[in-house]
Amino acid sequence: MKLVLASGNAGKLKELQAMLAGLPLQIVAQGDLGVSDVPETGLTFVENALIKARHACASTGLPALADDSGLIVDALDGAPGLYSARYAGSPTNDAANNAKLLEALRDVPAERRTARFYAVIVLLRHANDPQPLICEGSWEGEILDELRGSHGFGYNPLFLDTVLQQTAAEMAPDLKNAMSHRAKALQLLKQKLATVIQ
Repeated sequence: MKLVLASGNAGKLKELQAMLAGLPLQIVAQGDLGVSDVPETGLTFVENALIKARHACASTGLPALADDSGLIVDALDGAPGLYSARYAGSPTNDAANNAKLLEALRDVPAERRTARFYAVIVLLRHANDPQPLICEGSWEGEILDELRGSHGFGYNPLFLDTVLQQTAAEMAPDLKNAMSHRAKALQLLKQKLATVIQ
């Protein structure tokens, strides 16, 4: 089955392609098919993932996989949340987003810096698919007061897995791809995919 990945985020594409390796899928990035990003106007992660997948399906005529994900920080009432990629404004900038997060949490003690990465992954078989496959995953941790590690992208250098005592940016890619919110959602998706891959 040929499948379009509905994302323009290079880091996310690399992760998704690695996690889906081994499945009987031919995975193509939407940019390789001339499909541009679509405005994410939804009010939930699910809505945004559906918007992206539907746009890719309609543009290519192929099934599409999209995700929407973000960092949810308890002490900030769930921010940056839905706006994680654009937390410091547009165009998106990881360094600016991390700096804004550190500033927002400057006076918050370590025990109140709990957070989670959350992801929703959607698969649409066609643009008008009435039964999209929707899977979600979360990864619990806390936000450090300084950057640690050089792997990954986004908020990875600030997000500490409190069990392993490593940031997402300190983990080897294989370990991160086994632990992450996206990995958990994709594991569920792989199970559901068995029903649609012929």
